[in-house]
Amino acid sequence: MTNHTPKPDDRSDNVEKLQSMVHHTIANMEDAEAAMNNSSPEDQQRIQEKNERRRESIDAFRAEIKDEAHKQH
Repeated sequence: MTNHTPKPDDRSDNVEKLQSMVHHTIANMEDAEAAMNNSSPEDQQRIQEKNERRRESIDAFRAEIKDEAHKQH
């Protein structure tokens, strides 16, 4: 029988990963806003709604970054 032990929980790079996620999300927002210029009104509305959800995600990422940074010290 094989012994399946879980990998240890390594959170040492969580802050960097979260910061990368923030940067990628911001880049996606900027790309979407640039695409709005050539979009139908319906697509523009969808892009605005999606970017609002992205803003909420960024806020959550930043809160988690603060939490992780406090845990590391």
